This record gives sequence, structure tokens and C-alpha cells, in this order.
Amino acid sequence: MRAVLMAGGSGTRLRPLTCDLPKPMVPILNRPIAEHIIDLLKRHQIREVIATLHYLPDVMRDYFQDGSEFGVQMTYAVEEDQPLGTAGCVKNIAELLDDTFLVISGDSVTDFDLSAAIEFHYRKGSKATLVLTRVPNPIEFGVVITDDQGNIKRFLEKPSSSEIFSDTVNTGIYILEPEVLKYLPENEEADFSKDLFPLLLEKGEPMYGYVADGYWCDVGHLDAYREAQYAGLSRKVKLEFAYTERAPGLWIGENTYIDPSARIETPVIIGNNCRIGSRVTIEAGTAIGDNVTIGGEADLKRPIIWNGAMIGDEVHLRACVIARGARIDRRSHVLEGAVVGPLSTVGEEALISPNVRVWPSKSVEAGATLNTNLIWGYTAHRNLFGQRGVSGLANVDVIPEFAVKLGAAYGSTLKPGSQVTVSRDQRTISRMVSRSMIAGLMSVGINIQNLEATAIPVARSVVPTLGVAGGLHIRIHPDKSDHIVIEFFDRNQSGELQSRLSNDTSAIQNAVTVNVSMSLRWFVSRRQNTPLQYSLSLTFVIT
Repeated sequence: MRAVLMAGGSGTRLRPLTCDLPKPMVPILNRPIAEHIIDLLKRHQIREVIATLHYLPDVMRDYFQDGSEFGVQMTYAVEEDQPLGTAGCVKNIAELLDDTFLVISGDSVTDFDLSAAIEFHYRKGSKATLVLTRVPNPIEFGVVITDDQGNIKRFLEKPSSSEIFSDTVNTGIYILEPEVLKYLPENEEADFSKDLFPLLLEKGEPMYGYVADGYWCDVGHLDAYREAQYAGLSRKVKLEFAYTERAPGLWIGENTYIDPSARIETPVIIGNNCRIGSRVTIEAGTAIGDNVTIGGEADLKRPIIWNGAMIGDEVHLRACVIARGARIDRRSHVLEGAVVGPLSTVGEEALISPNVRVWPSKSVEAGATLNTNLIWGYTAHRNLFGQRGVSGLANVDVIPEFAVKLGAAYGSTLKPGSQVTVSRDQRTISRMVSRSMIAGLMSVGINIQNLEATAIPVARSVVPTLGVAGGLHIRIHPDKSDHIVIEFFDRNQSGELQSRLSNDTSAIQNAVTVNVSMSLRWFVSRRQNTPLQYSLSLTFVIT
């Protein structure tokens, strides 16, 4: 029997792990999900595998090649122009399917008895057999209801809580006869659950559901990915390990050094060529890939660390994912559910908050606290305020969501019911940010006087006359046309500045004269190596 391995998905919900990997190549226990599926097929004597590819197809082809190293014969079918859907991609290779065949999803982790399902298919004389399983919460899956004989009576794809009528769901594993493909159009997108199976039901074709026992997990999102990893380590699912089990629940690869003072609580998997430093604590559920370095006194509580990562001294990792080649510097913390993408760097003593995702090749500055996903731009900075207020790349660092939070944070420092002026320049991006800031301020009970497009000297000077608690101005950075600046000023500072300008002209004149004289003396002495004196006469007229 041949198997069709559907491996074309882009894994959007698994990003940033799938930014440079197709979903079937994401590692579980340091081996790609697709490799675990091939192991399952081999256990049930299925050794001819046709993989349908679309997203980053070369990654999978380069890994498996002809399949001989994995004990199977691999063939590839690439959807060049557009994705054809789960059924459309199988229709595309119909000429290779001249006998009963099995279809299996490339993003699931399971140990189902496929031989029993195939025997059920033949015994029932079915044209299409769906392998089903029972789950506690079927909302995320396609629900299928069968009668006592296994005949499928009804489908419902991803029901709402009020529509659930069964706990048996579609696992994406099908045993099909080749003639069912005649119901599918050529070179058009089609889905098994939405298109083919309802049509077979309408045509009266014999179609059955086989409820399988065993473990099954659809690795569709990051929580499921971590759960599948932990299930593999605790042996809730039967998976093959790539390393020798050196002690019960402890798998360690070749050429790996573990300092004698390190404390390891099983089950744990550690790959080849790793270095574990002194007094490292590794708790149960931790997975460490190949060529990983763990610095001294690091504290690892159930992280998943991919190949080539570098973990510094005294780093704390908590149920997170550290992707390929990432670097976590000394005393940093990466908390529950966070993901650090491939080749990214987290600086010393930085903090990645729970469920925050860092996209590939990003940098988190030393000491920074990252509370939102780092997708655009390159760096997460430690300090929010610079010399000119809050500054950042427009629509990259300073986005509407950020502006709303900043406005709310500023408003929370004022008394409820206070008034604040908001002004901006005439650029469209400034208008967008000002509206977001207004939304944030109003969300914490601040009243707004919107000055709209106003020059910043005017906006600053009206603050004391209007009797408001403060003001803010949004404009394009004067030196960087792609940056936006948010400047804050309060009533007291504006009043003091105006008073000094009115009453202390001589002091300002003297200060400016001294500064200019010193600057010129330094400049000339640097150019001619000669101390020259310049006499300056500056006249100020302040009205």
C-alpha cells in the first residue's frame, strides 16, 4: 500500500518556528514530525510514500531525498502555482494511486494502529474510511458522527460550542479507494472534509469511520507543539528516539559533556555534541537539541531548545521554545510560552515575557523587557525614552497598538478627569499615531483637547494658558524621515521655561556666549593646534 503524506502546509500558527521551515519539518524529540510519521508507516509495512509539497519544498526534499536512509521509497509532488487543498493535491497525483492508499497529515503526532484501520476498511467494503479519535474539546476539529456499524451519518467542520453533537473528530488520516478521486475537479482547490466527503455522503458511497485508540495530537499551534513534545518524553505516545537511553528517562547523544555538578530530573533528552556547564538545573520535560551549549548555573524548566542554540550563564528558561541558532545571554529570562526565533539574540539580563514571540534574526537589547511580539524591525531596545521623547521607526516600532498602550500609561500617571492637549504635524502617519494616543488616554479617563495639526512651539506655549495637566506632540523626526517622535511636556515645565525667557535674558545671553566661545576655541585648536581667542558679541531680543 502507498501512503500520501500531506506536507504542504505553511504552519502560520506555529510562527516564528515555521518562518524558514515547513510545518512537517518542525522537530519533536529532535527529529522532524514527518520522520515520526514515516516511522509509523514503516511499523505497519507501508514503505512507499508520496509527499505533497508546497511551502519551502526543498527543505523536506533535501532532508529525506529518496528515502533510502529512512527505510522507505520517497516520491515528491510539488504544487507549483497555488495550493490545491488537502483533496486537490491528492487528485493531482491520481495517476500514481491505482490501488487502495492511505492519506496522512504531515503535522500530526500519533501512534494509531494503522493496520487495524486498514483491515476495518477492507472488511466493511468501504470506499472511504476516516480514522477518528475522541477528544475532550472538539471545537478546533471536524466532528464526525457514525452509527453503530461505523457508517458516517454527518459532518461538521470546526463547530461552535452550541453545535457540538459528538466527541469523535477527524484526524486527517484516510484510507481511500482510487475511484473516489473521480468526484474531484482537475487542477482546482478542494478539501476532503468540506468538498469530497459530503459529496460521497450525498452520492450514497459506502463511507465509514474507524474510531482508533492511542495518542493523537494535531500540532497546529504552539501550545500543541509543546504538549506533543512533553507527551513524547513521558512516553504517552510511542515515538522513536535518536539517542541512547543512558538512564531511565534520560536520552543523551554522542560526544556530549555534562558537568558532574549539573542536576537533571528525568525525563530529559539531550542531543549530540552538547556542553552542559556547572551547577546547571534541568527539570523534567526539557528537550535539548544537537550542538547546544548551556552555561553555568542556568535553570531550565521544560524548555524546548533547538540545534545550535547558545544559553549563557545563569539564564532562566521556563516552558519556552528557543529555535535554531538562537543566543540567550547571561542572566536573561525567557518565560512560559515565549518563543525566540531562529538566529535571534537576547541580550544580558533581558526579560521575554510570557507568550511573546521573537521573529527570526532579531535582537533584544541587554536589560530590555519585551512585552509584545518582535516581528518588524531588528531590535527591541531597553529604554523607551530618548533625547527627544519616544522615538522609533514609523509603523514598525511605533504602531497603533503601541501608541494606545503608551497613551494609557501616560494617562495613568495623571488624576482621573484631567485634561491633556494632543497635537501633531501634518503627516498622515502622525495623525494615525495621535488618534491611537487619544484612544489610550481616554481609556483611563483622561479628557482630550485635540489641537490637531499645530506647530510644536505653539502647542507647548498654550499648555499653561489652557490650564491642562500636560500635552504631547507627535511628529516626524527632524533628522530621520522614517522615524516618528512623541514628545511630552507638562504645565509646570512650560511655565518655568516661559518665565526664564521673560525675566532672565542676561543669564541666557552669557550662557550662550560662553558655549559658543568654547566650541569655536576647541574647533580651531583641533584644526591648527594653536590656542586662538575669539571675541563674540551676541544680542538677544526676546518678546
